[in-house]
Amino acid sequence: MRATVTNVATEQNARAIAKALASHLGEKVELYTETGDEFLASALPDRSGGPDGESAAEAGTVTGDGDADPVSDDLGPTEREETLLDEIEDILEGGPEKYRKRLSEQGKLFVRDRLDLWFGEDGLAFEDGKFASFDEWHPSGQVAESDAGDRLPADGLITGAAEFEGRDVHFMANDFTVKAGSMAEKGVEKFLRMQQRALKTGRPVLYLMDSSGGRIDQQTGFFANREGIGKYYYNHSMLSGRVPQICVLYGPCIAGAAYTPVFADFTIMVREMSAMAIASPRMVEMVTGEVVDLEELGGPDVHARHSGSADLIAEDEEHARELVAKLLSYLPDNSDEKPPRTEGTAPELSPEGIDSIVPQEPNRGYDMYDVVDRIVDAGSVLELRPEYGSEIITAFARIDGRPIGIVANQPAQRAGAIFPDAAEKAAGFIWTCDAYDIPLLYLCDTPGFMAGSQVEKDGILEQGKKMIYATSSATVPKQAVVVRKAYGAGIYAMSGPAYDPESIIGLPSGEIAIMGPEAAINAVYANKLAAIDDPEERARREQELREEYREDISVHRMASEVVIDEIVPPSSLRDELEARFAFYETVEKDLPDKKHGTIL
Repeated sequence: MRATVTNVATEQNARAIAKALASHLGEKVELYTETGDEFLASALPDRSGGPDGESAAEAGTVTGDGDADPVSDDLGPTEREETLLDEIEDILEGGPEKYRKRLSEQGKLFVRDRLDLWFGEDGLAFEDGKFASFDEWHPSGQVAESDAGDRLPADGLITGAAEFEGRDVHFMANDFTVKAGSMAEKGVEKFLRMQQRALKTGRPVLYLMDSSGGRIDQQTGFFANREGIGKYYYNHSMLSGRVPQICVLYGPCIAGAAYTPVFADFTIMVREMSAMAIASPRMVEMVTGEVVDLEELGGPDVHARHSGSADLIAEDEEHARELVAKLLSYLPDNSDEKPPRTEGTAPELSPEGIDSIVPQEPNRGYDMYDVVDRIVDAGSVLELRPEYGSEIITAFARIDGRPIGIVANQPAQRAGAIFPDAAEKAAGFIWTCDAYDIPLLYLCDTPGFMAGSQVEKDGILEQGKKMIYATSSATVPKQAVVVRKAYGAGIYAMSGPAYDPESIIGLPSGEIAIMGPEAAINAVYANKLAAIDDPEERARREQELREEYREDISVHRMASEVVIDEIVPPSSLRDELEARFAFYETVEKDLPDKKHGTIL
């Protein structure tokens, strides 16, 4: 309150008058001269007994009004809090009940039941953005109840943090009951915040996807903005190699939604449930005239066998969780940490049988897994993209509890020749292992890169260079084993002597050469052999040349010339690798000082 007075004799009189007025009126008083242009004094109500009319805070004391009711020990939620709890319960119900019923018909879990499956009752640490778009649909918000028919709980996207298999993770999960899990402005904002927080914390990210893409009718505000949906993929790129990003698909992920799975380090699709494609079947038909259903367009088999975009296929929701748990067990939380080590176990099968498995003849097939199972810890193998580029095996495993990445030629598939898709698969796997500090084991038995007009059209040179580049640039410890044949540029791609492996080990069946004996004899001696008229003499001379050539390329010759480090008895290969991985686990390698290469 502002007051004026006349004929105030002293400053002390002015303060006394202001104090008296403040106490009487119960509010602050400012006192001025009668003309109103000169300030005299001010005072607050005297409730504290402080000097000169000061308030309790000004006087340095803290007291109550003296008449407050005592606080009870049995207070419960107020009506205000109960209203909030009701709102939260409403949000947790998700979209309309009819859409939840459709989920059960499709064999799918409601998203919050899915989170319970993944994290349990106590594993969900917290959720962010539960009230996103609340005012757009809820009667207690700013819209009329009659306009609240389109439910948008959490804007159809749940984000937060949780504990998964003893590890702290960030997560996002689409709610398919809310506009088919589509993305709009608020949900996009939540997604971006989750990614940006993962960059800060250095913790893995789980993407539980079930989205039909962006809401076309609401694209203003999230599609092309600097902080819109396009920023998803920028953030994916920044997170790539920094923290593991694992995506599980639970439904049809179309258009923009399909990029998150392919940007993730690892993608798991659920059979008879998930799909991903750049456009829906209806859009494909409209643009190209092609009539195709979603399964044929982008189902699990398409991406597991043909595109290579799916790393693993789960049979159901529980299996998907099991696969992610196993996958994450090989990976560190971020690129600054070492992969988690476990207690080592003996191989499932005895290493004593390795030499009997590997044929001496270079053109006879066998299953490389019969060797792998005699080297690595029992039950530790997790193969990625097994149906894509199957001439090369890419798998995580353990040796004495240490995670390793296996890159192995598969002689049971097209003699182990390296085709374009196999080279691309191997390059990506090597690159990922190197990003997360997982040592590499190369098991070489290949006639080299495949030749022919079709593979040239498919980019054998382009994909082959990527595999060689990834092997060249990997700074993790590398052990290479020449199991049998290592012909042509295959020895380059499989981390041969020129590619800075910590060791090159040969088995007695090993050979290293520009090409195999048959091709070499045909290339060098074809005319001389053709000049021999006697068929028996020609066959005898051809056999002699073959044996001479094989002696020249044998692993013993390579060891004698110190091309390789050691020849080991196959039965001791497991022990040899265990010792070498242990010895070199702290090795550090430097790359040339540059921004980055141009190959990938």
